[in-house]
Amino acid sequence: MLTRRKLLKSTAAIGLTAAASGLTAPAIAKGARIRVGYVTPQSGPLAAFAEADQYILGGFADTDAGKNFEVIVKDSQSNPNRAAEVAQELIIDEEIDLMLVASTPETTNPVTTTCENEEIPCISTVAPWQPWFIGQQGNPGDPGSWQPFNYAYHFFWGLEDVIAVFTNMWGQLDSNKSVGALFPNDGDGNAWGDPNVGFPPVLAEQGYGLTDTGRYQNLTDDFTAQINAFKQANVEIVTGVVIPPDFTTFWTQAKQQGFTPKAASIGKAILFPQAVEALGRTGHNLSSEVWWSPTHPFTSSLNGMSAGGLAEGYTAATGRQWTQPIGFVHALFEVAADAMGRVSDTRDADAVSDAIAETRLDTIVGPLAWDGAGVPPFAARNVAKTPLVGGQWRLKEGGGYDLVIVDNKTAPAVPTGGTMEILPD
Repeated sequence: MLTRRKLLKSTAAIGLTAAASGLTAPAIAKGARIRVGYVTPQSGPLAAFAEADQYILGGFADTDAGKNFEVIVKDSQSNPNRAAEVAQELIIDEEIDLMLVASTPETTNPVTTTCENEEIPCISTVAPWQPWFIGQQGNPGDPGSWQPFNYAYHFFWGLEDVIAVFTNMWGQLDSNKSVGALFPNDGDGNAWGDPNVGFPPVLAEQGYGLTDTGRYQNLTDDFTAQINAFKQANVEIVTGVVIPPDFTTFWTQAKQQGFTPKAASIGKAILFPQAVEALGRTGHNLSSEVWWSPTHPFTSSLNGMSAGGLAEGYTAATGRQWTQPIGFVHALFEVAADAMGRVSDTRDADAVSDAIAETRLDTIVGPLAWDGAGVPPFAARNVAKTPLVGGQWRLKEGGGYDLVIVDNKTAPAVPTGGTMEILPD
């Protein structure tokens, strides 16, 4: 396959031949800015993940490092096919030097695969590393066939971390250990429900019973079958990785049908305050993973701003409550600036890839290094782990919700603000 990089190499060879024959070869403009593509779900059901993009991009442009970059943003429209299309456009039409991508495997995976095929360096985040790495393998069910990537680098936590956080939170409650699962038929749902690397084996080992009714399609409008199965199994804990509109549908129907568990720890859907506020008072004490918050004890390598300062700045600029992706989108540009600052030729994909792999950087989401720490050998080259804690949404006097960190066993450096409480009837 003729990749963009091979085309550039052949073009460079033609230029050298022209120079040798006395002809003038085109020169790269002196002082040209580094061209970076950024793919994100700015519309569609995943749009909440991209809510803070414009704020972060504006802040990056104002930094000394940011002045060296031209960032070209493309909307994936929450569609994997569209994500691949715009990635190709950025590579072929915009001739980017580096790709950045964030927010769920439905966005990160098609973009990463496209970059790997085209030999373009890519940094991704906001997707657990298993559905990102394993989900892109030719045979996800055969670990012996898995191969590392040459140009793709990812930073985030893994399923082992979210499972530990959720079970740590549940361990603070008195329950019958009967868990009901909501796992959709998408990259996250298939990974979370995987019998080998997902929730089932760990829950079984810890004595939890799991009721999994199978994979449902995103944007389902009726969860009666799941609710009935949970009631029949006397489920006291609900978990899953659900897109925001689907959890609103499920939770509303659960309340209408008299299903009242003691805990509901849900990935993805209730990461955002507006998603919880849409539930009214029934969002009180819902729990989720917390990847970043204003109380995380980390600062930006770009401008020295603290996590709390970044969250406060976002609220002051937009009038909206902070959200978790703010920190990770900011960190994407931290890594991009650091890596590109360590290469002499930003058009050299191999040099850029090596620079990313050699990253050792303290960021606003914590220390980042692609050194294999905490990940199996097969993913050691491509995955850098970040800390994860657990939190609960608590109703505030006068309305709205605060996210209170209630478990930090997996990341003691992040302070807690309370302990786990059961859901109200």
